[in-house]
Amino acid sequence: MEEKNSSLHEESRQLGKYDLIAEFAKYFPKANASTVVGIGDDASVIDPSGQQVVTTTKVFLENVHFDLTYVPLRHLGYKVVTVAVSDILGMNAVPTQLSVCISVSNRFNLKAVNELLDGIATCCEGANIDVVGLDVATSRRDLVIAITAIGECEPAHLVTRQGAKENELICVSGDFAAAYAGLLLLEREKKVFEVNPDTQPDFSGKDYLLRRQLKPEPRIDIVEALRRENIIPTAMTNVADGLAAAVMQICRASHAGCAIFEEKLPMTELTFTTLKDLDIVHTVAALNGGDDYELMFTIRQSDYEKLKQIENVSIIGYIKEEVDGYKLITGDNHQVEIKAQGFAQMQKS
Repeated sequence: MEEKNSSLHEESRQLGKYDLIAEFAKYFPKANASTVVGIGDDASVIDPSGQQVVTTTKVFLENVHFDLTYVPLRHLGYKVVTVAVSDILGMNAVPTQLSVCISVSNRFNLKAVNELLDGIATCCEGANIDVVGLDVATSRRDLVIAITAIGECEPAHLVTRQGAKENELICVSGDFAAAYAGLLLLEREKKVFEVNPDTQPDFSGKDYLLRRQLKPEPRIDIVEALRRENIIPTAMTNVADGLAAAVMQICRASHAGCAIFEEKLPMTELTFTTLKDLDIVHTVAALNGGDDYELMFTIRQSDYEKLKQIENVSIIGYIKEEVDGYKLITGDNHQVEIKAQGFAQMQKS
């Protein structure tokens, strides 16, 4: 006889909310010296010991930010941590603590919540982040996740979007549009499944694209490498909504213009060929696809030799005067104005 799983609501009535949270707390042992009090008291306590504290909050809504039709709960837990801490990394800070609140309906049982928390714990463990706050609440139907991320930074290393100057180099970590290509594949197979539930999804050879969409990695390695090479960027941001939005954010905050070279945009061959098969212009996808969670930063030309020691970083352009605007230099040497098109407009390109 098949075992019936009780809902989280039923479990919480049996154990009590705070006993349940105490049970969940086993996922999150402390790893940072600055964590004084974590889960289990009225509030968390951190002591950053003279560091500047950087914080951000993100809310994730089912059927808005994620689709559980094709997103496993463990992957979702991992990804929401990456998304939240990427904002900390985008200021050249190191993420150290996290506070989590989840709202679940009676659609979800205890096993499902454990899978979500396991994903959160796995990402936090790999990134050396302490979960210092945890709350579980009730929702009417959908899953809602709220994350507050906290980071530390030496005052001299803190970098904002302001500060880029003319002739400085524009750098990015990683490669782009793979996550967007993965999303397109997942959405395509979802439509096929809705028509014929017996159909098996066809993702052969596309593991990298799916991983970039479902389980992106926080780029702590880049921030650590910058410190190791003694490079302090002049401006910096997290690339969440495509390269175009990121470079425009830096330029607007710095009152500057830019030139980006199409041929310098980093993209894997798999991403390029997949987008071509899907009739998507690869450059448009790189500029506007989003969900990359890479880092963009500007450096002085004097730091170029040191930058070459850091793996997985590309120079894609340079900063110009504000009056020059935001330009993409195409492969045939034409200048095109950069615009942050957004997801809906990009699909029509």
